[in-house]
Amino acid sequence: MKHLLSIESLKPTEILEIVRLAHVLKADRGRENSKPLAGECWGLLFSKSSTRTRVSFEVGIRELGGEALFLSSSEIQLGRGEPIEDTARVLGRMLQGAVIRTFKQSDIETFARLSGIPTINALTDEEHPCQILADLLTIEELRGSLDGLQLAFIGDADCNMGRSWIWAAARLGFELRLACPDLYRPPAELLARANATVTITEDPEEAARGADILYTDVWVSMGKEEEAEHRAAQFARYQINDRVLAAAAPGAHVLHCLPAYRGKEITAEVFEAHANAIFQQAENRLHAQKAVMTLLKS
Repeated sequence: MKHLLSIESLKPTEILEIVRLAHVLKADRGRENSKPLAGECWGLLFSKSSTRTRVSFEVGIRELGGEALFLSSSEIQLGRGEPIEDTARVLGRMLQGAVIRTFKQSDIETFARLSGIPTINALTDEEHPCQILADLLTIEELRGSLDGLQLAFIGDADCNMGRSWIWAAARLGFELRLACPDLYRPPAELLARANATVTITEDPEEAARGADILYTDVWVSMGKEEEAEHRAAQFARYQINDRVLAAAAPGAHVLHCLPAYRGKEITAEVFEAHANAIFQQAENRLHAQKAVMTLLKS
């Protein structure tokens, strides 16, 4: 593995190896003998705001022996119109790795191709692979295994998380159910390309029926703020609440990739009842990303 650009680009064996190593690194945190990033400086190029992604990568890079250099697009020439091609060729001569959080998937792929350094997708409009890897780690901790997984994603199924879950289901072969308004279904071309076991419904309770994991995300993704009022009306039914949770399998877990807007995509009561799993999920960003960076250097 040279880069982490998407779940789509990973083999099933690579996904499982990342999750396996993340378990090890989590258990050994503070007692690590290996520092695979020793003497290296990794750049964090962010065009979108972040809490969990920035902190988990900065801490992870330091725990692996490296140094992290945060580069906001407003502070470098990329934000003033310098082409990503030129930025890649400059930074590739100075840094040993790059973590990029931006809008266009093609920008990350171009950077990886021209920079010559390990490149990690820390979120684009197309995919959020680091979050999925942390989620798989969390689900394995909660359930003991990914075998027989039935996951219901409720909300905007055409956002980067919905698309990433489609590719995770395609690679690992679990059952994915998407509950969304018709206007927010993933494209037919994507579903055909992934060839995953995916069921799409407009009924959240139908999607939740018998599911092991209920998963949601914000209704308004970054860059869609001008659509907030329209989306609130479209997604009003697509909330994880007591009624939806009651349709899930006994003992089902609720996950949310955060930030959470209580009273919108999830009720405050359901969120707080499942807060331990949700914040375990947030912590696991650190461990999953350390696993990715370790494997990129192996």
